[in-house]
Amino acid sequence: MSTLLQSPIEYLKGVGPPKGELMRKELQVHTFGELLHYYPFRYVDRSIIHKIKELNPLTQYIQLKGKITGFRQLSMGKQKRLLATFKDDTGTVELIWFQSVDFILKTIQPNVELLVFGKPTIFNGEFNIAHPEVEIFTDELKVSGKGLQPVYSSSEKAKKKYLDSKGIVRLTHVLVAQLKEKDVPEFLPKAIVQQYRLCSRFEAMVQIHFPKSEALLHEAQRRLKFEELFLIQLQVLKVKSNRNEISKGFIFEKIDNLFDHFYHKQLKFELTGAQKRVLKEIRRDTLTGKQMNRLLQGDVGSGKTVVALLSMLMAIDNGFQACLMAPTEILANQHYESITEALRGMNVEVALLTGSIKGKARKFILENSAEGKIHILIGTHALIEDSVVFKNIGMVVIDEQHRFGVAQRAALWTKNEKPPHILVMTATPIPRTLAMTIYGDLDVSVIDELPPGRKPIRTVHRSDAERLRVFGFMQEEINKGRQIYIVYPLIEESEAMDLKHLMDGYESISRAFPKPKFQISIVHGRMRSADKDYEMQRFVKGETQIMVATTVIEVGVNVPNASVMIIENAERFGLSQLHQLRGRVGRGAEQSFCILMTGAKLSHDSKQRISIMCKTNDGFLIAEEDLKLRGPGDIQGTQQSGVVNLRLADLVHDANVLEAARTTAQNLLENDPSLSKPEHQQLLQFLKEETKEKIWGKIS
Repeated sequence: MSTLLQSPIEYLKGVGPPKGELMRKELQVHTFGELLHYYPFRYVDRSIIHKIKELNPLTQYIQLKGKITGFRQLSMGKQKRLLATFKDDTGTVELIWFQSVDFILKTIQPNVELLVFGKPTIFNGEFNIAHPEVEIFTDELKVSGKGLQPVYSSSEKAKKKYLDSKGIVRLTHVLVAQLKEKDVPEFLPKAIVQQYRLCSRFEAMVQIHFPKSEALLHEAQRRLKFEELFLIQLQVLKVKSNRNEISKGFIFEKIDNLFDHFYHKQLKFELTGAQKRVLKEIRRDTLTGKQMNRLLQGDVGSGKTVVALLSMLMAIDNGFQACLMAPTEILANQHYESITEALRGMNVEVALLTGSIKGKARKFILENSAEGKIHILIGTHALIEDSVVFKNIGMVVIDEQHRFGVAQRAALWTKNEKPPHILVMTATPIPRTLAMTIYGDLDVSVIDELPPGRKPIRTVHRSDAERLRVFGFMQEEINKGRQIYIVYPLIEESEAMDLKHLMDGYESISRAFPKPKFQISIVHGRMRSADKDYEMQRFVKGETQIMVATTVIEVGVNVPNASVMIIENAERFGLSQLHQLRGRVGRGAEQSFCILMTGAKLSHDSKQRISIMCKTNDGFLIAEEDLKLRGPGDIQGTQQSGVVNLRLADLVHDANVLEAARTTAQNLLENDPSLSKPEHQQLLQFLKEETKEKIWGKIS
């Protein structure tokens, strides 16, 4: 990085120590370089002048030309308020200032032609513009206009110290004015710049802040988005390439007795084509001599667990142990019970290790694991403790992997001298653009078909006013012998949010479905593990017809007899979470239902989420919509990676740029894995100097 761009921000003309400290804390801008990368989030075309009659409630910002015909001041206690009547040849609008009243009165005269720029709002049925930008309409402005003006985000604290968008514009202008091409050197290889007809970095940096035209702004954005995504892909793919070179893996030479016996004799159903395809991909990985690092995506109920079990049997057939790590005790217990049942009668020792298992039982498991007597160890994060030792671990499966930190997941690598094969699974479908970014260093498998015989879940939206109708439907399903989940977002009442909390809901359901005819389970995160397991088991065994719970049941509960999922205050959940909860039903052959309960008033986003849920059961489509609505930073598990904090690129709208960037990075690394060729030296140097070191876990 150039010496100029490394300069502390307080040394920029117009900043100084106090404002510099504020920029550090509020804007995370520490240096000249970081200010240069503090891009506008939108632009306003100041070359267009509108008429007052064109104002409408949807208008964001508008520029008007006219005259102030008069001022009047109002006092609100100690606070002054200045109002001005602004007029053009089509009408009038009120301008309002709550601050700098004396300054405005000194600098702006009535009946002088002015340009006024601001955001109109409606108060008492009339339009007004608060704190507009006002300047005299001079001959110079008549000729040049104002063109595209950048708008920067800021914070309330910064705005109070004149670091609003206008203040940031002034400072950025000072910086860009002294910028030279040597300060923003080109690092992309010439061939790539020519292939995509990219403008230079220097030109892009100037035009992104102060574009001379729409066309030049577009070119600057295209260059900087490509650059940003290319650097991410280059790093991700380099990690993958390095790992393949360094991490030698165990070779599973044979598919032997256990795998064959289970596949042909124990398995009670035919695998789907997608499951078979994924098993072949895993089999290929375990024959290469390189460590497998594969992400398995599969929608709720698609059959990931049986693929994981068959993968673990591959390891055992070749003399290795396997383990499966789950994020909660409930899910670990569920896996233990289902896998133990699936392997019944086979010579495979399966054990469960969670935080609740203590004393002699824990000691027995630890000793047997170290001696290799346990073939499959299933557990929670307890598996990564130093006390857990394997004789020869060869396959690690991590379920709902986004719930573990990078360091937690990577700890399993140390359980053998040579790292085991890794299969990470998620039932939260990941949009393709996000997968390429967050999990770009992994090989990705997708189970994209449901087992035969599964009926799509019918999803409906009901308001609180229809609650009696919902109770009637619940009664009908219970009479058929079915079971019902009711999920609440909170355990206790919150003053900040008008939500029905779990205990209140439990009492209401108990009145509508009284004992002894009906039995109700209750499960939430604050219960002791033993109590949770007891209540869960009552429901699993069919001793209770209704389970009232928080989202603790989001994953891991498999009750084929449960046919109805009722989600209270569904507007408070994200799309992916709604989809996960819905996936708790629809696991049997009978028709299942999901009922989304909400209040009468819904925001635009809430209506969109509810509508999407009612229209589709496709988890991948839902994940794409979730990405559009919430952005990548809010999608489960992506924050920890650190690579979705994009400055300019957008994973939703710039998918084509991401595809091009990834292909370009792949081709470059295939031809020059170490970036040692002369034409790649500037790129290599840039990567060393300017890209912040990312904590890429060995398991992303």
